[in-house]
Amino acid sequence: MAAPSTRQVTITDIAREAGVSVPTVSRVVNGRDDVSAATREKVEALLRRHGYRVQRGPRRSRAFLIDLVFDDLDSPWAVEIIRGVEEVAHAAGAGTVVSAVHGRSSSAQAWLQNLHRRASDGVLLVTPDLQHDLGPALRDSSVPMVVVDPSGLPPLDVPSVGATNWAGGMTATTHLVEQGHRRIAHVGGPSRLLCSRARLDGYRAGLESAGLQVDPDLVREGDFRQASGLREGQALLDLDDPPTAVFAASDQMALGVYEAVRRRGLRVPEDLSVVGFDDLDMATWASPPLTTVRQPLAEMGATAARTLLDLADGREVPHPRVELATVLVVRSSTAPPRSERLAER
Repeated sequence: MAAPSTRQVTITDIAREAGVSVPTVSRVVNGRDDVSAATREKVEALLRRHGYRVQRGPRRSRAFLIDLVFDDLDSPWAVEIIRGVEEVAHAAGAGTVVSAVHGRSSSAQAWLQNLHRRASDGVLLVTPDLQHDLGPALRDSSVPMVVVDPSGLPPLDVPSVGATNWAGGMTATTHLVEQGHRRIAHVGGPSRLLCSRARLDGYRAGLESAGLQVDPDLVREGDFRQASGLREGQALLDLDDPPTAVFAASDQMALGVYEAVRRRGLRVPEDLSVVGFDDLDMATWASPPLTTVRQPLAEMGATAARTLLDLADGREVPHPRVELATVLVVRSSTAPPRSERLAER
């Protein structure tokens, strides 16, 4: 007989071998009674074979506590997601613990230790840089998890909630094309993130559907913050043939582009039309009010929270991949390019 492996088996291994979901194995491990007899027998046989100890006893009681973890909390984008989560949690009689790991593995490990010290019904993960670090640890500890605005494709057994980023990017670009713009720039988010790549692809599709070529000089990468919008906006305005319109992949970067325009003594939209993405409160109060793609951030948080509570109650999630619709909100930051306005006079 071959020597047994020294690697400790995880519930992910058990789930894969049994052909069931990780939450199902977790319910068996935790002694819950909401699993069919045939499935329980199969899973328990594999647990015994691999030396994984099964907890016997009553069904685990609910903690009525949700953990919500971000990279950082210095963005109004995060506040909107928290608002949606808190609304659902409050209605369900659950509390919410909000944490930030600041993109560091050391902070993530400290957060994991704190999580294990307290009872929690599950985790909403909104930390793109550490999803790959935290995800396996959470799955192997049988903690229910839902990913919000995933940076990539989560494992098939991990539910996720996002938005129609590609459609939003195409809608924003098409709006600018319909205004008569042909030199349309894009200031995108970090290219490592799925949402950034989808918005960029939507921008490209919007240009190509209008028979326009994508000019590499007009495609810039930021980090969703205002400073990067200012930097890339200045670089675009420095071009020998600058754009007449910019689609920024976040409202914060769009306002950075506003500042680049102001510093040149130019005006929005007279000299440069600008479209953002998110529809944060700041978009309404900008001068001029910002045309933007509304991303339903609070609804994304609420949907993720409802999904997590379903998992905590042992219910299967019928739609593990949810994308909520985006919609263009037209305000005063877009207009036909100056050349067309002059030609009409």
